[in-house]
Amino acid sequence: MPHVAKRGPSKELTTRIASAVVLIPLALVAAYMGGWAFALFWLAAGIAMMIEWTNMTRTEPLRLVQAVFGTGLVVLTALLLADAGFVPSALAGLGFLVAGTLLAKGATGKLWAASAFAYAAVIVLVPPIVREHPNLGLIGLLWMFAVVWATDIAAYFTGRALGGPKLWPAVSPKKTWSGFGGGLVAGTLAGLLVAWGSQRLGLMPPFSLRNTIILSMIASVASQLGDLGESALKRHCDVKDSSHLIPGHGGVMDRLDGFWAVSLLLGLVLLITWLAA
Repeated sequence: MPHVAKRGPSKELTTRIASAVVLIPLALVAAYMGGWAFALFWLAAGIAMMIEWTNMTRTEPLRLVQAVFGTGLVVLTALLLADAGFVPSALAGLGFLVAGTLLAKGATGKLWAASAFAYAAVIVLVPPIVREHPNLGLIGLLWMFAVVWATDIAAYFTGRALGGPKLWPAVSPKKTWSGFGGGLVAGTLAGLLVAWGSQRLGLMPPFSLRNTIILSMIASVASQLGDLGESALKRHCDVKDSSHLIPGHGGVMDRLDGFWAVSLLLGLVLLITWLAA
């Protein structure tokens, strides 16, 4: 038994590293290219997440709802690439949301269906919008990546090294408060370093140190809450992983839950800023 216990963490860490070796370069190359290549990257991720969500929640009629929502996500990406603007995109998104929701059976099924499309739309739209934003662009994306990845890695290793009281044992038995604190510190520092380094290189205008720290802290917390939220959904649906799309390492939702939460946060900030203007 002691021998088996020692092999478990090693295997889990190996699969995490293998997943990162494949996915991180793809994300960075797509981010550097921008445009349609980047939009298609996140369209694929969003469709996969929508399929995982509807599969886990057993939405019926499954394939028909997935087809409607998948078409809706493609249309949203096409409108984004065509620079159609907020109102046409919002109307199109609302139309597909209503259509897919009405097709779903039962009140609970309709709620799960609507949530699936809204969840996927965030990851399909926000990263490309950030990439093309004149005040964010590639640096804004690198900031998002840095906060999420540093938070995830530090939370994992700090939690395993220090242990201690559990963060939310009913939802995620392995997560600890020590891991949460380690992730918060690392995510905040990573976000600050990206912003500071970019400013020093003249790639972005001068920034407020205080505001950068605050936003990075909020994003780090959001990333960890996104992870917990997805864990709660999986526990509710009685599944271990959102899917088996990534061999030996779960699904797309398992890998992007924290990034999704930061995307939602930044998307709301951009929407409020746009409405205020």
